[in-house]
Amino acid sequence: MKAATSLVTGVRPAPDLAEEAVDNALDKAGLDRASQVLLFLSHDFARQPQPAVIAAARAAGCLSVAGCTANGLFTEGGWQLDQSAAAALVIASPDNSAVPQAPLLSFSSHTRLPFDWQADKARAGFLDSDGAAWMHGRVAENGKAELRLSSGKVALALANGLRPLGNPVPIDQCRGYELGRAGGHSAIDSLRRALPPELRQNPPLNQIALLRHPDEPGIAILSVNGDGSLTLADNLEDDTAITWAIRQPLAAEQQMRASLTALAASHRQPAFALMFSCIGRGPLFYGSDDRDLLAFREAFPETPLLGAYGTSQIFPHAGKNRLYHNAALTLLFESSHV
Repeated sequence: MKAATSLVTGVRPAPDLAEEAVDNALDKAGLDRASQVLLFLSHDFARQPQPAVIAAARAAGCLSVAGCTANGLFTEGGWQLDQSAAAALVIASPDNSAVPQAPLLSFSSHTRLPFDWQADKARAGFLDSDGAAWMHGRVAENGKAELRLSSGKVALALANGLRPLGNPVPIDQCRGYELGRAGGHSAIDSLRRALPPELRQNPPLNQIALLRHPDEPGIAILSVNGDGSLTLADNLEDDTAITWAIRQPLAAEQQMRASLTALAASHRQPAFALMFSCIGRGPLFYGSDDRDLLAFREAFPETPLLGAYGTSQIFPHAGKNRLYHNAALTLLFESSHV
């Protein structure tokens, strides 16, 4: 198996960017044509992505082109957030085989996880709200695209970017989406008691979430009410306890490095990798560079990587496909040909 990536930027969303990204990736891989292409385009392609998708297919010499628009793109070589860009992964596999049990790569322009994706086959991917998605070389009219890449085994790791603040606290009172009391205190006082002293006066609600379980998606806080209750983004009526958690750059980077270290222990030389991150993460979160990308380079310095910053990430957990926010999902693909 041969695989390589390329990221190309320009002043406007022109099909030439997609063509150049595929051509560069083919050159890096030493290929004349590809058997599959994963193509990501910057969000400004969303109005008319088809010409770029066609240009990528022509350059690759194949119709198996799938992907989605995204708020930002990256490869092992760097990232791009504020310019028109195209990023491509090209693959040439001798037998085009794939592991049926591997998660199905899934991309959507919906604002929520499509209903028919929630409990069917295991999926991994991301959403770009109000964007566009494509597969088989054509834009998907329903805003949903999927692809199973030719590869051997696939390994996944998710870093949710949340640091728990203490132990779980019991839910004392909850009505639908409104958490009234927890741990013997009003919801806001329970939160303040869990926070570091310097954050208690004005809790940074945009950085705080509730966790039902460490591996499940965080639940955002929408508002603080006059009676001390909190309005949440999800229903907690059937739960008995929650854990307060916060997003902090250092803790998120440490978590990411731990997840990659665990992958590297058993997957020293993957053929290629994918990473689906959140637009609320990456350089905008870490301040100057994408610390998640730097951690990947250190763990897998010789591995081609294609990535995108979406609005949320799709990850299979406990028999269901779940939607995560502010997370980084990494997939390692082994060669299907030895």
